[in-house]
Amino acid sequence: MAAEPLLVVEDLHTHYGQSHVLRGVSFRIGAGEAISLIGRNGMGKTTTLRSLIGLTRPTRGAVRFRGESLIGHPPEAIARRGLAYVPEDRGIFPTLTVRENLVMAARPGASGRVDWTLPRVLDLFPRLAERLAHMGNQLSGGEQQMLTIGRALLTNPDLLLLDEATEGLAPLIRRQIWQVIGQIRAAGVATLIVDKSITTLMRIADRHLIIAKGEIVFEGSTAALAADSEAHRRHLGV
Repeated sequence: MAAEPLLVVEDLHTHYGQSHVLRGVSFRIGAGEAISLIGRNGMGKTTTLRSLIGLTRPTRGAVRFRGESLIGHPPEAIARRGLAYVPEDRGIFPTLTVRENLVMAARPGASGRVDWTLPRVLDLFPRLAERLAHMGNQLSGGEQQMLTIGRALLTNPDLLLLDEATEGLAPLIRRQIWQVIGQIRAAGVATLIVDKSITTLMRIADRHLIIAKGEIVFEGSTAALAADSEAHRRHLGV
């Protein structure tokens, strides 16, 4: 019998008040897999990530991580099980230094392993090493994104949720962030990535999910997505 995937999402429904945002979302992520979640604005991408990490409580459905249900648990308990979230707004602490933002999050992973340490994160992001004494509100947008990803890695996660990984960043910084995401994937950390750069996602991700009006309308490989011109036209505006 095959082992259960790292993350299993089944028939997930989420509401904001009377607004029914997620309408039966289902997918799976295996250990070490890189999965893209793409779609037009307002289709439910961020709500999906927030529902997984517990910031928005689903109203129906199942989320299992390593076979254990995450439904009803607070975000901090979910994070301790091995999920890390990089939100679109980055969520850094503006009045703490770069070093303080990083070390406050550092802890062993759910299995006790410590693959990601402060020196390793600073090797990944040399710019942060130069800015350790600067306050969070003194950083550029690109530096803040590096800091948020670095902070998430220091929790030694098994699954990293990245919401709008490169949104609003200069082209050079975007390239650097994508290189880092590739290195994270190579290190064996599973990733669920939301971003508008579909071309780049098709290079870096193993599989792709398209969400439209709160439902997964496509799931497949890069080759399958590239061949499905109708999915691009109807759901991605390409």
